Amino acid sequence: MALFPESALQAGVRKREVFGWAMYDFANSGYTTVVITAVFAAYFVGGLAQGAAWGPLAWTVALSISYAVVMFTMPALGAWADQHAAKKRLLMLSTAGCVLSTAALALTPGMAGTAGGIALAMFIIVASNTFYSYGESLTGAFLPELATSEGMGKVSGWGWGFGYVGGMLALGICLAYVLWAQARGLPAAHFVPMTMLITAAIYGAAACVTFVLLPERAQPQAARGEGSAWRRLRKTFGEARAHRDFMWLLACTVCYQGGVAVAITLAAIYAEQVIGFVPHETMVLIFVLNIAAALGAFGFGYVQDRIGHRLALATTLVAWIAVCLVAATATSKGQFWVAATIAGLAMGSSQSAGRAMAGVLAPPRQLAEFFGLWSFATRLASIVGPMGYGLITWATGGNQRIAILATTGLFVAGIALLLPIDMRRGRTVALAA
Repeated sequence: MALFPESALQAGVRKREVFGWAMYDFANSGYTTVVITAVFAAYFVGGLAQGAAWGPLAWTVALSISYAVVMFTMPALGAWADQHAAKKRLLMLSTAGCVLSTAALALTPGMAGTAGGIALAMFIIVASNTFYSYGESLTGAFLPELATSEGMGKVSGWGWGFGYVGGMLALGICLAYVLWAQARGLPAAHFVPMTMLITAAIYGAAACVTFVLLPERAQPQAARGEGSAWRRLRKTFGEARAHRDFMWLLACTVCYQGGVAVAITLAAIYAEQVIGFVPHETMVLIFVLNIAAALGAFGFGYVQDRIGHRLALATTLVAWIAVCLVAATATSKGQFWVAATIAGLAMGSSQSAGRAMAGVLAPPRQLAEFFGLWSFATRLASIVGPMGYGLITWATGGNQRIAILATTGLFVAGIALLLPIDMRRGRTVALAA
């Protein structure tokens, strides 16, 4: 099984270009792994908010604001990038923004327990996650330029697989530092800032490989109408309505990615607040979850191209339902480990499958624009899922078990919305656009 078989690549695409593209997933995964999932999320609730019942809700509000910004700006940015062949240029700018704001999170632990500290942390999270989300959407728009429709699952899987390896590297280095700091009796307020700086450095350094190896293959296009982000968004949605399978995919994505977002943004909080993990145990848990996710992304990409995109994604959503049920009823760390392992396998495969489906159904002349719509759907999902979780937790007096159990409904709805999608019909419409 060759890592980058020629049969999966578009004519004229070099393997080093695909490697450069996959390295961006390697670069940015440290941000989600360390900041959003394993370290800063738990520190925000347990350290900055000092375990207050409103802590998870405040965390999800900050993330939701960033996702709302991306929802209403990314389609317009994508349209501009398509017109000016500027995906790479915008990717470089968004990367710089995320790296700098991630490093700025190192300023917040010194303000734990203060309103100013909470406000500053929320502001920086909004900025860093907005820039991260721009980069994720833009790098996804390169996928159809690199892979054939038959190889989209494999290439998307390589990217996600590289991403989880990068996440493990960043988290592994941070874990080593945390263990060293804890052995010397240093508090979280000391080691959390260093983990933010480590994450920012790895992100910036690895992304440079992408900028060197990945070319901008698109050509500038005639302007298709300028205007405000809202007008551009409405116009893009209007054009996308002719692509009904792509629209069904967007609806499906809003549901199932909402559940995935709960796992990404609240796993560490649930592990520490409900199951009783301590910080270094949480980091080990997320590290192992990333191993499972990398295996799922690498391996499932080949399965996806063989059995079909729709069936592949449906299979992963069934696994996610099992994760929620096990996590909601877990009474020991061992039981939660089972849920986390299944979640890792499902996470890598479901995210890879969804991005590959978007690549197959997006018109070749409007890749960044349609991936902007896909980003709109994923960010809306990232508001619906975590905000719903936070509100249920707050309304039930801090009962996160009920919140995680309610998340199964998002995956059930995702399966239902997946059924009407016809990938062959959708690809035909995309190529004719």
